[in-house]
Amino acid sequence: MTMAAPRCSPIALQVFAHRFAAAAEEMGGTLMRAAFSPNIKERRDFSCAVCDAAGGLAAQAAHIPVHLGSMPLSVLAVMQTVPLDPGDMAVCNDPFRGGTHLPDITLVAPVHAPGETTPRFYVANRAHHADVGGMSAGSMPLSTSLFQEGIIIPPLRLVRAGELDRSLLSLILANVRTPAEREGDFAAQVMANLAGVARLQALMSEHGPDVMTAMAAALQDYAEALCRSAIAALPDGEYGFEDVLDGDGVAATDIPIRVRLRIQGDAMEIDFCDSADQTAGSVNAVRAITLSCVLYVLRCLLPDGAPTNAGCLRPVTLRTRPGSVVDALFPAAVAGGNVETSQRIVDVLLGALAQAAPGRFPAASQGTMNNLTLGGLDSRRQQPFAYYETLAGGHGASAAGPGASGVHSHMTNTLNTPVEALEYACPVRVRRLALRRESGGQGRYRGGDGLVRELEALEAMEATLLGERRTRGPWGVAGGGAGVPGQAQLLRPGQPAAPLPGKIRLHLEPGDVLRLETPGGGGYGHVQSPRDGVD
Repeated sequence: MTMAAPRCSPIALQVFAHRFAAAAEEMGGTLMRAAFSPNIKERRDFSCAVCDAAGGLAAQAAHIPVHLGSMPLSVLAVMQTVPLDPGDMAVCNDPFRGGTHLPDITLVAPVHAPGETTPRFYVANRAHHADVGGMSAGSMPLSTSLFQEGIIIPPLRLVRAGELDRSLLSLILANVRTPAEREGDFAAQVMANLAGVARLQALMSEHGPDVMTAMAAALQDYAEALCRSAIAALPDGEYGFEDVLDGDGVAATDIPIRVRLRIQGDAMEIDFCDSADQTAGSVNAVRAITLSCVLYVLRCLLPDGAPTNAGCLRPVTLRTRPGSVVDALFPAAVAGGNVETSQRIVDVLLGALAQAAPGRFPAASQGTMNNLTLGGLDSRRQQPFAYYETLAGGHGASAAGPGASGVHSHMTNTLNTPVEALEYACPVRVRRLALRRESGGQGRYRGGDGLVRELEALEAMEATLLGERRTRGPWGVAGGGAGVPGQAQLLRPGQPAAPLPGKIRLHLEPGDVLRLETPGGGGYGHVQSPRDGVD
């Protein structure tokens, strides 16, 4: 017998918000523990979510913002092309079908109530695989076309009635440099979805499927109400902001990203149409990434504990121009758009909001993920290796105090790879990992400091750097100074240090040392003189 939907009291909303989110968190715990690669197991570069029957985000775990806002679009792409029966799962990484960039591979599974043929929910997880082929090890190349970045996977059924499609998996593994590691990470993603399906089916058995679907809808309505209230608290008006990318890896030419926020009552229009055209290089962002950035910034307006779901986006109209750097068209190169352009999109959104509500929003954080990929042959194991990591930096200061140092900010939420795990997995030696002192912008409150990281190659290998904020430091607010820009150097025995650009592919010999210094965050407020006192 189907239970009646409970009255949507604040207590009921909180209970079900936590139950949905707990299902996503359980998926994440399974994926982390079962994964093979350091990038997923140690850095936790993955995200898990629950979507409703229409593909809308119902709940998420506290994972990677750039994944979570876009993942429902991959779910929709699967729903439109691959009907899923109980026990099925679909795989997809196509950036132009809801993905972000090719290393981020999404696995989607339906959740059916007993005896029903139409899914009540979908669970999905997205994990960054350390290599998916392409022109550079690690699949984060200085590319000029999507085809150079790795294998493109449209929505395809990877699991049918509980049985893995070995032919499809073999095709994927034949196109990557580290097939054993990739197979292990795929298995972990399958197990994560099985955990999510089991948890939601258990909840439907306990409460009834109608109650679960009703509560998912009520939580989306609640998130919409909270978001409308937060927007209504901002003054009506139009607010603009502009910032730039250093270049696209092909040309060192500034690439402007411009936004206009139009706030009227409890609704907001976000317009990126004046941003630069899509570029030859790989910093292009697909619209799904821009939507993720919008969701993240909207979530920053909400109180602690507010649910994050599709309801947050209902009060917002997003305008982008197809063929621009924030809404790139196929087959644009997009490897860096997910990691670098997403950060700049957030910077301009926060910069515009800081005009609407001075003193409420922080200075710019480091504004880059400082992507590093390594690859080659590990003679210890006589097999190829591929490694990917992002490096933390300084967080922007705010009216509440100084920015945090050595943290991942905004669209990334990963951990650092422990030294022991990195040295075990790859033929490198970590010579130094320390805070980059005094790199935060000056002000009444200083921006957070970046990091200094030195890696010594123990084997011949290729490396790719894909970073930003190398020519301009992250901006300050309310009179605060900019953070110190990032930089990189190649240290070769017996030779002077060689400065490196932010985007470069290079060959490392044994004994070479790659030194990376990440940007500090922007400062807040004017530096006080001794006579200013404290207020």
